[in-house]
Amino acid sequence: MAKYLIQATYTAEGIRGLVSDSASGRRADVRAAVKALGGDIEAFYYAFGDHDVVTILDLPNNITAAALGLTISGSGAVKIRTTTLLTVEDVDRALEIRTKYRVPGE
Repeated sequence: MAKYLIQATYTAEGIRGLVSDSASGRRADVRAAVKALGGDIEAFYYAFGDHDVVTILDLPNNITAAALGLTISGSGAVKIRTTTLLTVEDVDRALEIRTKYRVPGE
């Protein structure tokens, strides 16, 4: 499973829905959607600042993450930003791969 950081910001319509549904109700709905895609929620928090909700999800792959993001954003109630997360071991493996690259202007 791949890990994704989802940062969500409610629109005015989304805030009205949150007030109607409750914070725990929204979390339950997100959990159900993620489970239906074969994933799981590692963390789900409401937050101050630029984003109203911050979650870490385990999802099968990028296509599944894209499907979830498109569905949520398409609702018009929430704007999301999805970031693929890498483990420390993933980055160590990436550092072992050497590639040729020419810096612009060299």
